[in-house]
Amino acid sequence: MSTLESLQHKDAGNKALAAGNLDEAIECYTKAIDIEPTNHVFFSNRSAAYAKKGEYQKAFDDAKKTTEIKPDWGKGFGRLGAALAYLGKDDEAMAAYEDGIKLDPNNAQLKSGYDEVMKKASSKSNPFSDPNLEVKLAMDPRTKDFLNDPSFLQMLNILKTDSSKMGMFMKDPRMMTVLSVILGIPMDFAGGPNAANGSQDQEMPEAPKKKEEPKKTSTTTSSSKTSKSNPSDERTDAQKQADEEKQLGNTAYKKKEFETAITHYKKAFELDSTNMTYLSNLSAVYFEQQSWDLMVETCEKAIEVGRAQRADYKLLSKPMARIGTMWHQRKDYEKALQHYSQSLIEFRDATIVRKVSQIEKIIKEEAKKAYLDDEKAEIARQEGNEKFKNGEFPAAIKCYEESIKRKPDDPKVYSNRAACYSKLTEFGLAISDCDKCLELDPQFIKAYLRKGSIYSLMKKNAEARTAYEKALEMDKNCQEARDGLRSSYLAQANSTPEEKRAEAMKNPEIQAILSDPAMRMILEQMQQDPQAAQNHMQDPKIRDNIMKLYESGILEMR
Repeated sequence: MSTLESLQHKDAGNKALAAGNLDEAIECYTKAIDIEPTNHVFFSNRSAAYAKKGEYQKAFDDAKKTTEIKPDWGKGFGRLGAALAYLGKDDEAMAAYEDGIKLDPNNAQLKSGYDEVMKKASSKSNPFSDPNLEVKLAMDPRTKDFLNDPSFLQMLNILKTDSSKMGMFMKDPRMMTVLSVILGIPMDFAGGPNAANGSQDQEMPEAPKKKEEPKKTSTTTSSSKTSKSNPSDERTDAQKQADEEKQLGNTAYKKKEFETAITHYKKAFELDSTNMTYLSNLSAVYFEQQSWDLMVETCEKAIEVGRAQRADYKLLSKPMARIGTMWHQRKDYEKALQHYSQSLIEFRDATIVRKVSQIEKIIKEEAKKAYLDDEKAEIARQEGNEKFKNGEFPAAIKCYEESIKRKPDDPKVYSNRAACYSKLTEFGLAISDCDKCLELDPQFIKAYLRKGSIYSLMKKNAEARTAYEKALEMDKNCQEARDGLRSSYLAQANSTPEEKRAEAMKNPEIQAILSDPAMRMILEQMQQDPQAAQNHMQDPKIRDNIMKLYESGILEMR
């Protein structure tokens, strides 16, 4: 096997990984590894797929193999660091990232991975060192008002640097409430303005609804007020100005003043080039203007910045989905599906899930339409006929199935396939094909004749007679229908009474007559009063029903 073949497997794996088909991606990378077991890239990619799937030990094993094959490749140590971090081995993860940074000092992903593990490790020992602490407190109705008190903020800043000083502030009931929020543990004795009546417990479930609010609280809402009264606001002046520019851009965008919005969003990003939100908002303006190239370029830049800064998965998913929406509108469904799928890998948004479902249906329908070809359908049908004549019934069925895919509205093919199923004693499938044939062409007499012969083989004589009678209604001189009808009567005559009744009870028409309350009452009257029978027989519909019951052996005349 060639190197080219292994690369093809790798590319297929990359495509499957981007689409979220993790098992398929792993299988493709494994095939590539089987061909080239010394290629470090294949192990690295499979490590990423395992990590996405949550199989972190396997991700670690592949990452370790990557660094063994290519010990001078920084990215391999990044994979190793990520796997170790997922396994909860923070010290080893930091060591792996450090090794990677030594090899590739300018690699932003290695640096951000190292910083993230460092923050994680420090937050374990000091819960107050969480960089998003103020955001969490602002989101929770029990603690949001605490942030307006400078003395509280001062206590918080002291604990950020040294949590061992917690004992100094335990007399302040607010600290127990803060611990409840940080640790996610309900504390009935936690203090606060609502502690007396326990209202904080009732309001806790509302907190997740505001999960998307933190940046608005800390960076966009009343930013000037926060900077004056909140010493914990660690944003630079440039970042504060950037948020102000973003707000101006949002206002212009709502007014459809797109050029003004563009100016403000660009200015915001110039002031703070680490915040992907400004680029994401800018791409939304380009989308409205249908400036597709600029929109795609800006979305890709936003994703790049977001990945470098370890942005929230939901934020990363938005520009990916926006590109997908563009291709969706332009009816390039394959590209739309690709970008929507990438977005769902980051964050499973219900709206995007619905769009993916719609696109998959469209692609499937278009594939069916593209496959339609009357000429090829007829060729496949003729091939099926030849195989049928030669007794190659399974092969004939395959030809008929191909013909149906090419021309699904041709009744002849269903009739032909029904004949094949009948030869293979697949009578249920044969009857189903006859019904489909008649659905497409109710005047297709051959389908009724075929149904009659199949029912006769199944020893369902009543159903066989019904099919032959339908054929005779279309052609009174049809000899095949006459012969079939005669055979069904003879078969029933030669049946024992028990066989007749058993067969009749399977007939839906007989079942309908017997389940009719009016007919049941008439049959009871006929048993008790012979004169009543004569009176009822004057009604043509009742007479037909009674004769059917008699012919089927259900009712005996004396």
